[in-house]
Amino acid sequence: MNRLMGRSALITGAARGIGAAFAAAYVREGATVAVADILLDEAQATADRLGPSAHAVHLDVTRQDSIDAAIALTRARAGGIDILVNNAGVYDMDPVSAMTRASFDRLLAVNVAGTLFTLQAAARAMIAQGRGGKIINLSSQAGRRGEALSPIYCATKAAVISLTQSAALDLIRHRINVNAIAPGVIDSDMWDHVDALFARHENRPLGEKKRLVGEAVPQGRMGVPEDLTGMAVFLASPESDYVVAQTFNVDGGNWMS
Repeated sequence: MNRLMGRSALITGAARGIGAAFAAAYVREGATVAVADILLDEAQATADRLGPSAHAVHLDVTRQDSIDAAIALTRARAGGIDILVNNAGVYDMDPVSAMTRASFDRLLAVNVAGTLFTLQAAARAMIAQGRGGKIINLSSQAGRRGEALSPIYCATKAAVISLTQSAALDLIRHRINVNAIAPGVIDSDMWDHVDALFARHENRPLGEKKRLVGEAVPQGRMGVPEDLTGMAVFLASPESDYVVAQTFNVDGGNWMS
């Protein structure tokens, strides 16, 4: 406990799912947390549940003015920003023959550009503060390999791994550690959406794909958001000060690297 005492964190896409679980873990460890999301009402409800150490921030990661405003509000509320978690992300599914430019543009705008320019804004603030910081990006096991029905999503998550490495090598001279987490199949609102897409593309009943992928995990089940919080706390804490440019698989054994 208290590994993040006195630290200020901003977590994108934190209204629910993985981001909300990270926010709860950071509050338990003593951090002040900006629960940032495009869904402000849901972010506010999550912040209210977490208590006075959390506050809601509206954030659309596809808009630079929104990114800058969220960083500024976080600094004003908490006296700075020490931790950024780039968790906001979107998913779509189509084979190569059916994918569209609209889907490509949307996934790139959120998953890649949103990650990069939120990272940039937080890094600039951390450099100005002069006390270092921690930046954690969310990739995926889909960034480790191609998947026939998810070419765009896989490409965006592979890009996050590459961006993590490049940013880390640049920013460590400012004592800013950049690393990433690659979750496996996590039972969340996003996977309900993924399951529905598989049901359409593979003519399956709803829920069957979730059951099958859970059974295929070496640990024998899908993950839950709380399975990722230990790594998220470690990477935000002083314990990871010598960890740079790494992407950690937290996936029940699905991918070995």
